[in-house]
Amino acid sequence: MKLIFVLLLFTASSFINQDKRMQPQPVFHYLALGDSYTIGEMVPAAENFPSQVVHLLEQKGIKTDARIIARTGWTTDELKAGIDAANLEYPLLEKYDRVSLLIGVNNQYRGRSVDQYRVEFTGLLEQALGYAGGNPDHVVVLSIPDWGVTPYAEGRDRVQIAREIDTYNMVNREMTEAHRIHYIDITPWTREAAGQPDLLAADGLHPSGKEYRRWAEKLTDYFMKD
Repeated sequence: MKLIFVLLLFTASSFINQDKRMQPQPVFHYLALGDSYTIGEMVPAAENFPSQVVHLLEQKGIKTDARIIARTGWTTDELKAGIDAANLEYPLLEKYDRVSLLIGVNNQYRGRSVDQYRVEFTGLLEQALGYAGGNPDHVVVLSIPDWGVTPYAEGRDRVQIAREIDTYNMVNREMTEAHRIHYIDITPWTREAAGQPDLLAADGLHPSGKEYRRWAEKLTDYFMKD
């Protein structure tokens, strides 16, 4: 009788484990908002930082997909328009597991006012927070890279560019911290491209896949905290 009970228990346990294996693995949904730095202008799609985040998470056994709302040249208001035009809802999904935001370099490049940037960036930050279900721990802001160190900036006032980028980053960091959202300062890394050309793509302006890898590793580490 005891042997029959053990066999029945073993059989039931096998069915339970098999059922667990047959259940679909939950998908980690990641939303990346931004501009050329988010889509990875001039690098293969697999090398932009959101795609590298997906790869790193899946290496850790986390099935992941990324939705990217970004375009080269977008300013804050253009990103807002792009978000509004996109259908950001997954079927039966009310929120994204993580959201990243990187925007502002084109505001600086076009000479837009910092005050305008503050207002529009804050609006985007609040949208990102909404897509993360209102959880500030699930949103990450990346600082604006300094394109003034790149060959593309040859003949321009690199000191002024750096100063303006720093001012924009002071604003986005202030607003990010006011919303208790995590901030990753990638700007010092991007300035290393002045002496390390392999950190730049072939156009001499945008980051290379190698540079994006550093951002992706930082994001992945933070995403894995929960």
